[in-house]
Amino acid sequence: MADRTYPAVIRTAKGLLRLIKTDIRVMGAEHIPSKGGALLAINHLSYLDFVLAGYAALPTKRLVRFMAKKEIFDHAVAGPLMRSMHHIPVNRRDGVGSYHAAVDSLRSGELVGIFPEATISRSFEIKDIKTGAVRIAQAAEVPLIPMIVWGSHRIITKDHPRDFSRGKSIHISVGAPMPVHEGDAVPQTAALRARMQELLAQTIDGYPADEQPPGSWWLPASRGGSAPTPERAAELDREELARRAAKRRK
Repeated sequence: MADRTYPAVIRTAKGLLRLIKTDIRVMGAEHIPSKGGALLAINHLSYLDFVLAGYAALPTKRLVRFMAKKEIFDHAVAGPLMRSMHHIPVNRRDGVGSYHAAVDSLRSGELVGIFPEATISRSFEIKDIKTGAVRIAQAAEVPLIPMIVWGSHRIITKDHPRDFSRGKSIHISVGAPMPVHEGDAVPQTAALRARMQELLAQTIDGYPADEQPPGSWWLPASRGGSAPTPERAAELDREELARRAAKRRK
């Protein structure tokens, strides 16, 4: 698979992050295989997660094919760029095509990145996740690797102004591969969510304390931050969906 655009995009992203003196640290990169297919299950906090999650694969000199909502591929500028990097469009109303595309990519030996929460978590905790990640890994017969990105939301996320000021830390944690097996995807999805929650807690614990003082909007409420609780975040998600539906009707 030819990749002429992807390396240039990586160089540009790394340059921009260096410009704002972002301290990016990756833990557990050794869990990403040097060859063969694997599905990376990543939490979703910000619009930068696509860029940052790929950092963990850089030591292996591998590229990640991300599953992203179809609307990005429909954009006049972003669409051709995403296609040139062989990312996978996801139609949320009919996910069969993206499911098969992801399975085919994994079977061909690619790394594929999926955000099983589907949308950005306003609570900055792990939302309820669908069974798609497990079912894709089952069909492709590849390991499922949990991954956490923390700190990206301090730069750009929902409901908050963008902040490109210098000196922020971003920590990326990669967990040990979770083998999947045939059978009911529901309990395996619950196990994936539990592992992601555990990995998130470890990542927050290892983040610089002076960058997340009590009351910070980027800290979960359960950690003494002022982020919405998961229940309030779910309400905000429903309100957002209702606004979008009303806009489409108009």
